Amino acid sequence: MADVEHRGPGNALEAGRPGGPGARIGAARAALWLVAAVLAIRQVAAVLSTPRGERLTDLETWIGPEGVLHVKGSLYDADRFTGTPFAGLVLKPLARSGEQALGWVWTFGTLGLVIALGLVAARALPQPVSRRTALLAAPVAISLLIVSLPVRNALHLGQTSILPVLLVLLGLFAVRGERTSGALIGAGAALQPTMLLFAALLWCTGRRKAAASAGAGFAVCTALAWAAMPHDSWTYWFHHLAGAGLGASPDADANQSLHGLLLRLGLAGPVEIALFLALGAVVAFLGLRRAVRYARDGQLLLAVAVTGCVVVAVSPTTWRHQLLWVLFAVVGRVGRRQSDRYMWPVAVILVSTLPATMMLPNMPVTEPVRDNIVLIAALAAATVVPFLPRAHPQYRRPIPTEYAEAVPARWSRVPLVPFWRRVLTRPNLLLELLLIRVGYSAYQQVRLAATGGTISGGRARAEEHGEQIHAIEKFLHIDVEHWVNHAVATGGRLEAFFDFYYTSFHFVVPLSVLAVLYVRRPADYRWARSALGFATVLALVGFWAYPLAPPRLMPDLGFVDTVHGVQDFTKPNYGTLTDLTNQYAAMPSLHFGWSLWCGLVIAVLAPRWWLKALGLLHPLLTLSAIVATGNHWVLDAVGGAAVVGAGFGLTHLLSGPRVSRPLSGTPADDRAEDRTPS
Repeated sequence: MADVEHRGPGNALEAGRPGGPGARIGAARAALWLVAAVLAIRQVAAVLSTPRGERLTDLETWIGPEGVLHVKGSLYDADRFTGTPFAGLVLKPLARSGEQALGWVWTFGTLGLVIALGLVAARALPQPVSRRTALLAAPVAISLLIVSLPVRNALHLGQTSILPVLLVLLGLFAVRGERTSGALIGAGAALQPTMLLFAALLWCTGRRKAAASAGAGFAVCTALAWAAMPHDSWTYWFHHLAGAGLGASPDADANQSLHGLLLRLGLAGPVEIALFLALGAVVAFLGLRRAVRYARDGQLLLAVAVTGCVVVAVSPTTWRHQLLWVLFAVVGRVGRRQSDRYMWPVAVILVSTLPATMMLPNMPVTEPVRDNIVLIAALAAATVVPFLPRAHPQYRRPIPTEYAEAVPARWSRVPLVPFWRRVLTRPNLLLELLLIRVGYSAYQQVRLAATGGTISGGRARAEEHGEQIHAIEKFLHIDVEHWVNHAVATGGRLEAFFDFYYTSFHFVVPLSVLAVLYVRRPADYRWARSALGFATVLALVGFWAYPLAPPRLMPDLGFVDTVHGVQDFTKPNYGTLTDLTNQYAAMPSLHFGWSLWCGLVIAVLAPRWWLKALGLLHPLLTLSAIVATGNHWVLDAVGGAAVVGAGFGLTHLLSGPRVSRPLSGTPADDRAEDRTPS
């Protein structure tokens, strides 16, 4: 394989003047190690605090009192053990250990493997890397591994899937000598047979002694298991075709391989097997060819990640705890512009750490993608994503982002301290869509969690707050909700109009405004998007701190729910909506807040007076709709206006005033394409 520099983080951080670059890097490094430690402690505590019988369930099936390793006969008689015979041979001595102590030892041992994996990966970054990157890479890598779904699954289930990955990385990056390197990779392949693809990578990059040693190591380990357990070895390698028929149903969502994808699409039998073999051969050829190219380019860790993604795709079964290779693909650099450089790593990290339902909506139309999103990421990394070679002009010097001039402090009492520079160029569209989707999913989760623990408990508190808001409005003589609601709730056109406006425009108008700004006014898009994001986050704090029953859910006030229909207040959990979302997220009203944001943005940026007027009309109609339908109090709208104002204020405080830039036919980021990088 091509010579690759593997420079570690070097000597300890040099002493520097207080506040200098060295001191700042040292503080950042200490903070990142603290974050890694907190994440590790939290994950171990989550595993060990899980009731017995619900944690380390896979480990229990192997070595527990009723585990397969205690049962006479074949390991595979009950279809509970899915590892290779060599894995069974290695695990057998553990069956003699105490079960309770083993749970602790296994959990902390797995965490130790994760830490070792992060350290090796951090030292294997493609060179050259800056001193700051070298110093910060290890805690960042360990933190990402700990929060990743494969590691969390392995810790919770008691799986051994981290060990073969670590053996491969140690063989390629940590040990000296081709024979030792190959032997470690061969041992990893004996635990997970498709790891033999790494021997092909070694062979194609000129390290043929290491490739031969990997094959020999695999053969020796497999032969040892065959000698010790001949019946089990025959069952695994021939009866179950290298374990393809073991374990859970291969068409389960957890099987993120091409085989699982085809089964979920409804294919079966010889047709499915033939198609799987054909697609697997194509992916293996394309992926290994790309891996060889990146290895010769000096990006060995990327080459290893691409090969691992091929392993994910072509294995008959690739369960979630075996998907670490996708996360390692984050080291590949994609995009010639600086604004595009973050899209690939953010997408990989989100796919590797978040449930698929947070990435895509839980809708039938998204199922083929959502159920296979990790596999799609692996296939993309192996065959499609255009990673830049190190010789590319933009590998180290991407086309820079265009910034506005810095703005000095202007306010006497509240100094303007810009936290980030004002960007003029258009952000990456895929990254924006991804973050909007994940942000909205997080918003939904927080709304659901803000009910006080139980629906009945949250209901009592929310109704108490509803009485408080109603009393305040009566004192201020603004309690018009009941009169407006009954004036509209006549079954006529006015009721139909407000119901339609309430249910239809809440998302359509903000998304349309964002889309127009993204295409026509990139700098204003960033300003408006930041203000909207801050307002939404502040609203979530309000939902959490002050759950509030809207007028339609106050049993004794006689409001008519024109949108959702009659609710049965005799039940603690009434109506289907209480199962889907938090009905007490009323203060502040984001229905009004988002509409006010739209109105202000349109009023500020629209080139025509009538567009400005339409923009300001939208929050007025929204206010009428939320009151007429009984979904909000008037004070909820006041709260919505407050968080929107705070959102614009925080944006101004942290980044400075909005950039005034005339509309141009050629967007700034398109002009940047033609500039030579400095």
